[in-house]
Amino acid sequence: MKFLVKNEIRADDVATIEHAIWTVDSDAKTKVDVDANTVSVDSWLMPEEFFVAFVDEDYEVSILEG
Repeated sequence: MKFLVKNEIRADDVATIEHAIWTVDSDAKTKVDVDANTVSVDSWLMPEEFFVAFVDEDYEVSILEG
């Protein structure tokens, strides 16, 4: 699944985003693309379940790929 982050992602945001994702699924594989403002997540969970992780860290996102 892939999320579009509506806030600007900076290099120092990567660890914060990864940690937030891992609070939802500790086995999730993440890839943060700073240039494209996207976060890819490989997880068995549904994309909507990760919204809370982004919201908790004040990122507004939408689902690009489910």
